[in-house]
Amino acid sequence: MSTTTAGHLIVGQLERAGVKRVYTVPGESFLDVLDGLHGSPIQNVVARQEGGAGFMALAEGRLTELPGIAMVTRGPGAANAFIAIHTAYQDATPLILFVGLIPVADRGRESFQEFDINAWFGSTAKKVVTLDDAASAARVVDDAIFTALSGRPGPVVIGLPEDVLVHVVEDATVEPRKVARTRPAVADMDELNRKLAAARKPLIVVGGEGWTQESGEQLAAWASRHSVPVVADFRAYDAVPHRSDAYAGFLGYGRSDANAQRLDDADLIVFVGCVRGDVLSDGYKRGLNAETVVVNADANLLGHFSRVDQHIIADVTAFAASLPATDVAVNREEGWFASARADQLTFSTPRPDGGIGVDLGVAMEVLKKEMAEDAVLTFGAGNHALWPARYLDHNSANSLAAPRNGAMGMGIPAAVAASLAYPGRQVISVAGDGCFMMNGQEIATAMGYGAAFIVLVVDNGIFATIREHQEAHYPDRPSGTHMTNPDFAALARSYGGYGERVDRTEDFAAAFRCAVDSGLPALLHLPQDPTTRSPKTSTN
Repeated sequence: MSTTTAGHLIVGQLERAGVKRVYTVPGESFLDVLDGLHGSPIQNVVARQEGGAGFMALAEGRLTELPGIAMVTRGPGAANAFIAIHTAYQDATPLILFVGLIPVADRGRESFQEFDINAWFGSTAKKVVTLDDAASAARVVDDAIFTALSGRPGPVVIGLPEDVLVHVVEDATVEPRKVARTRPAVADMDELNRKLAAARKPLIVVGGEGWTQESGEQLAAWASRHSVPVVADFRAYDAVPHRSDAYAGFLGYGRSDANAQRLDDADLIVFVGCVRGDVLSDGYKRGLNAETVVVNADANLLGHFSRVDQHIIADVTAFAASLPATDVAVNREEGWFASARADQLTFSTPRPDGGIGVDLGVAMEVLKKEMAEDAVLTFGAGNHALWPARYLDHNSANSLAAPRNGAMGMGIPAAVAASLAYPGRQVISVAGDGCFMMNGQEIATAMGYGAAFIVLVVDNGIFATIREHQEAHYPDRPSGTHMTNPDFAALARSYGGYGERVDRTEDFAAAFRCAVDSGLPALLHLPQDPTTRSPKTSTN
């Protein structure tokens, strides 16, 4: 048996697991892992800040079948990456963060960049482990991948003492453990069918991770045959295709009033892949009294609030595949199914917003016509995300990467990762001016690795979401929400990308086509009326 170092064995195990990319900001604390990546088939994507690297890995975990992998150094590097761990935990997204640590002998001396990895990450990760035994390197990596993917997906943090990484060990990777895609029991499906047959106003809520094109199509087709409207959890809009006549929109921030009422009126709610959490239920206030079925691989149902009448422990793809081919007789309230679809078509039809600057309602109408059918959308957090969430369609699986926990700064790193993961697909990111400035420098990473995407920077000069809250609770007293912004288009050009300022709504379509044709990371700077806070239509 040949020998290697623990650092090189970590890379070998990642290779065996099928990992294609890792996102790093280099540090002297994990030099041996970096050396192992030299010549490896795994692409080492070097980000410009650890928060960006973490968000790239988060998007990779959201959009592909494996956890995203990020690598950062101790202390300050780990602190910068913390936002991605918190987001992955609350979003239930598989992610592995490798953190270089001080040498073992230096522990407890307040040595350079020392920190307590368990104290920092213990409350917001599925598992935190430190590699103190070099011979266990392959097993620890395999266990991390398995843990990140199994049950309720989430982040795993692995500490790498720099001296342990250079210990010589046997060059032996381990067979990757398979994550079971638990199928629902026949008795469980029979019970669910009985509940659905008896319900007058049933509602299906889809969300979480692991949806494929096939499973989304299967569930939507089954729901359509049984006249059950399907709504998506917050920022899980790509779970089922929007072209289906069963798709009725989404819940959470930016949802329609009609869907909020529909959640309250339902006599049976079936959650598939998600739970009844805070955002979905308007702060634990809606949809609390209906008979409730939860289809979820998480035995603990972390984050679920209020009643559970049946818990089907199953993976979403296995559940969708288990839906019976034979239909059951139903007795729905008249108009329950048709009105849900009709409300969604009205709600998702762009209309002009008015005001100065570029009208985002019109811009979304252009995007709806011009963007590719399988385009991947990314955005961070803020009012700017209300427009793409409401108006843009998702008919392909793995076509949305956005934080469900409201973390700003994810849009641009996610666009980098999406472009690298799916080089043949169009990637579009909608960014607010505040959100863009948190990780906009990752356009440099895109240039360095051949990623291409189109960014719409909505510039209203304020932190609009917070200003909106101020106006509601502290009228006429704006405080701490003004921003001074750069020339965003010039900034994009300075990185070598395409940049254009669009001041008039009527110029947006041509500018978008120029951005597409550039083949570069492209940015369209869209000044917006600061008084326009959300899409304005006759039906909300």
